Amino acid sequence: MKITVVGTGYVGLVTGTCFAETGNDVTCVDIDANKVQKLSSGQITIYEPGLEKLFERNLKEDRLHFTTSLEEGIRDAAVIFLALPTPPGADGAADLSYVLGVADQLGKLITTYTVIVDKSTVPVGTAEKVAAAIARNTNVPFDVVSNPEFLREGVAVDDFMKPDRVIIGTESEKARKIMGELFAPFVRQGNPVIYMDEKSAELTKYAANSFLATKISFMNEIAILCEKLGADVDMVRRGIGSDDRIGKRFLFPGIGYGGSCFPKDVQALVKSSEEANYDFKILNAVMDVNEAQKLFLIPKIKAYFGNNLKGKHFAMWGLAFKPNTDDIREAPALYMIDALLAEGATVAVFDPEAMSNVKQVLGDKISYGEHQYNCLENADALIICTEWSVFRTPDFNKISAALKNKAIFDGRNLFEVSRMSELGYHYESVGRTPVVS
Repeated sequence: MKITVVGTGYVGLVTGTCFAETGNDVTCVDIDANKVQKLSSGQITIYEPGLEKLFERNLKEDRLHFTTSLEEGIRDAAVIFLALPTPPGADGAADLSYVLGVADQLGKLITTYTVIVDKSTVPVGTAEKVAAAIARNTNVPFDVVSNPEFLREGVAVDDFMKPDRVIIGTESEKARKIMGELFAPFVRQGNPVIYMDEKSAELTKYAANSFLATKISFMNEIAILCEKLGADVDMVRRGIGSDDRIGKRFLFPGIGYGGSCFPKDVQALVKSSEEANYDFKILNAVMDVNEAQKLFLIPKIKAYFGNNLKGKHFAMWGLAFKPNTDDIREAPALYMIDALLAEGATVAVFDPEAMSNVKQVLGDKISYGEHQYNCLENADALIICTEWSVFRTPDFNKISAALKNKAIFDGRNLFEVSRMSELGYHYESVGRTPVVS
């Protein structure tokens, strides 16, 4: 099938590459000429485990193409996916200008029946707006489908190739048949393709992400309560996670969620609720808890250093909002860095993939380590912000030799408290009894 994907960001590039991997002829369109040139020449523009191999193979097999021309890109396409940014506006509402701008152009360009798919995360009612924008400029028949993505950064290729479920929002039998054929290779093991109306599909994505964000914020509040009551959040997490009604995932406490989805999707759903004259109290609390949680370690660090961080130098492991990605959008590490710099401290950082992105934001305000150990040199303490696997079993002898103080502030609970006590560290984490040296 001839497919077009408009937008080569995280969702668009994964979507286009994975559809090409199942034999489709895919053209990806982007207005960024520099990015298109890189992709066309075989240079992948995001870090995502497993994606580069598929990208290179399908480029070589001539199933994956890139262009800056929307007219060229959609020529003969049976399905056009819109994988465009929907960033939050000043009021928290999703900005649909990119999506509706392309929809307006599509109405002038399509020449035969086409299925246009909203792949971007969009508010309820967007499919109707997209359809209206296209219809203003054409009499050619088309259908607009909502097909939200549920890709987790770090495992997005597996999520796309072996989805838990596929949501298709359409009331058109013709569009339903085409979308069913397109996704058939991905659900051969019996994972469901769930058909529904467009509005329900749009809300499903927001509801899913908001519920997961709620689980995270709930556990972060439980972690705070554990510290106050002398309980161990790891024990509580295991106890409730073994209940099938609750499940084990998204129960790990830490210094808050970040990334491109949870923050903006929760905010957008709250805004949509306000527009419907509904006060979504739980989600407002989720946002408040998460905002505070990003700086959870700062009071602990200040207390250890006598409430004066001026002139102190800190090492930080982890900058990406989660492991196995270079995405730093809303990353708690950036909030931590800003807070430390504001207190007069200096920071040296290391992250396996995200340092180049941070350099574009912070430049020389901080220093960057070539590896995880040399950024520790002469640091007063180590702060851990991202749970990369490479940080889980470090050489503690190297750590203690490099640090001025055997002090670790762990925002992701990587190490066992008993082990840190045996090693003689001052170790503070989230929701567990601190080891005080």
